[in-house]
Amino acid sequence: MGGPIRDVLLDAPVKDLDFVLEGDAPRLARQMAADLGWELLVHQRFGTATVTHNACSVDLVTARREAYQAPGALPKVDAGDLSEDLARRDFSINTLALPMFQAQPEVIDEQGGIADLEKGLIRTLHPRSFIDDPTRILRAVRYEQRLGFTLDSTTEGQLQQALGQGCLDSVSGDRLRHELERILEEKLPGRALARAISLGILPAIHPSLTDQTGLARLETKSGNENAPEPLAYLAALVYHLSPGDAESVVQRFNLSGQWAEVVRDTVALRELESQLSAVELRPSQIVGLVGTFAEAAVASVAYICDSKLVSHRLGQYLGQLRQVVPALDGNALLAMGAPPGPTIGKILAKLREAKLDGLVESEEDERKLVGTMLAGGVDV
Repeated sequence: MGGPIRDVLLDAPVKDLDFVLEGDAPRLARQMAADLGWELLVHQRFGTATVTHNACSVDLVTARREAYQAPGALPKVDAGDLSEDLARRDFSINTLALPMFQAQPEVIDEQGGIADLEKGLIRTLHPRSFIDDPTRILRAVRYEQRLGFTLDSTTEGQLQQALGQGCLDSVSGDRLRHELERILEEKLPGRALARAISLGILPAIHPSLTDQTGLARLETKSGNENAPEPLAYLAALVYHLSPGDAESVVQRFNLSGQWAEVVRDTVALRELESQLSAVELRPSQIVGLVGTFAEAAVASVAYICDSKLVSHRLGQYLGQLRQVVPALDGNALLAMGAPPGPTIGKILAKLREAKLDGLVESEEDERKLVGTMLAGGVDV
């Protein structure tokens, strides 16, 4: 039911299966997992379970009704029947169901989902839909841009009303990050992000998320090249931010790991673009400026930045310069008489700089340079 039925009617690929049971879905899922030897994940509070094997995923859901005690809060869930379950869904196009065990089953369409599929509309089921669950606001633009649909005019009005009431303020960073992740998993995430900006959704989450310039550049460049990685769109979204705003966005979405690193490094790299665009810049200087930043951030800024020279130099770093290392290692330096300790690291750094800049080419050249530094007491 839901998404799979929608996708079949749209002649789109079906990735996962979703079954609704008027009964105990987790119990059935446990039996299914045991019989098939598949993995099982149960969310008892919501009466849902997922059975997986490799790339195959089957969701089983207890038919339920929901009550929202406060905007943005998780719902109180009680067992219900199929009609109640369909009526609690986010959009009409996700309310379609197909009965099991019928010779010629007909699609159950109690909310007008088929008509909205034909019209290409994203429509909520009731006026409080976005207020009850504000994450549906982000979901609306994701479906709209994925399917090439438009928001129903009444639905767009409800969306703006919910934004005006500050409904997204009550949503946790973890839930917002989850919706952002889902957008970035789309085939063309830039369009959904740009739409979320133009509708005022992302600015409502954080007031600095208003600039589409980075997204537009990414969209333009990706038209003639391989599709950027999802994190490139995150970088494009935050590209224009100040370091303070970038840190605030990290906190609002509760970002961690590579995601937080890409946000911070993208903004830091943008602030180095004037140095990276200097007419005379040795390869070792490029590495010195860029070498500490995350690869995903460097690759993203290479895509996004307006300077062809900076883009070229960042690409040069990723494709060539970062792989350059001396032929000699620490053991070789010790054998040549270098004192143990921090001096070894300093000599290796000097060797790498010399190799990057073409001052040494062979191991013999490196040995001569090390000999000169050691013999002359050069401050390395």
